[in-house]
Amino acid sequence: MTEKPDPLAVPFGTVFCDWMTTARAEDGPLAYGGSPEPFGDLTISPAAHVLHYGSSIFEGLKAHRQPDGSVAIFRLNTHVARMVTSAALLRLPEIDPGILRQMIIDAVEANADEVPEPPGSLYIRPTFVGTGSDIGAAAHPAPSALLFVVNSPVGDYFKGGIRPLTLQLETSTPRTVPQFGMVKCAANYAMALGSTMDAMAANEAIDQVLFATDGDITETGASNFFLADNERVVTRHLDESFLHGVTRDSVIQLARHHGYEIEERPIDPKELIDWSERGEAFLSGTAAGIAPVGTILYSGKTLTIGSGQPGPNTMRLRQALTAIQTGTAPDPFNWRSSVQIRG
Repeated sequence: MTEKPDPLAVPFGTVFCDWMTTARAEDGPLAYGGSPEPFGDLTISPAAHVLHYGSSIFEGLKAHRQPDGSVAIFRLNTHVARMVTSAALLRLPEIDPGILRQMIIDAVEANADEVPEPPGSLYIRPTFVGTGSDIGAAAHPAPSALLFVVNSPVGDYFKGGIRPLTLQLETSTPRTVPQFGMVKCAANYAMALGSTMDAMAANEAIDQVLFATDGDITETGASNFFLADNERVVTRHLDESFLHGVTRDSVIQLARHHGYEIEERPIDPKELIDWSERGEAFLSGTAAGIAPVGTILYSGKTLTIGSGQPGPNTMRLRQALTAIQTGTAPDPFNWRSSVQIRG
């Protein structure tokens, strides 16, 4: 077997574990064989619905090595529930949540010895795609589909580890496809790609684009957005226009647990000027965790958020989240799901 590179020393999501799980729905319910199989290429028809009409959804969650050497998946049930909802909204075949949950657990158990020690983790990517062979089915859902789960040992999402990020504010191009902003579907990421690539090409210091379509801040291309000070944590209220992040929900629950007032409401870009003088900003997402924001480029201006360095409230919440994920603190929310280590 070819030796793999250190996952903490290569770009996020470029190393893959040896085992995966798959299940198919062929004009009926999902059928899962009940055991992992070697990681490898998939076979689908050139006429597959996903290749022509975008019937693709996915999830992103993580498993973490615990102090006793065991492995626990973070917020497994919430991610399963969101993927079931996504499948229904894109009119894909129904996902049995019990099957999806078991497929994730089986894949993680099979790859448990590849889970890095903290600060590394195991990224888990369940994906569901329409496979029906019918290029005339633009107005019809895929009758058959493939569900698979692959794992990737990872380090930090942003190059350079924990550091203040630079965001470019985008006020014209939407982040997501209308109606499906809350769905983790492939089309939404394609939607954000052009704006992100153009911004990064113009200024190599930019890490992400913060979308504020029509003056309404929602999220970046891969993370939800927060403002914070010593008393409050502020984020955009949920609707159909952007992803209902699981880490976003975790941050809100943690912040409330630690005594912060929570405000879920519209955020006008003009507010950033005030917050830059007295508060903090950060991103949240499964891949990024909680990532501090140091600078926002807005209307030709450079807004330095606070001191430009990771703020104390941001780091307090990040440390609290990481401690629960890695088992170094109690889990009052029952977010960890332990898996068996196969001998």
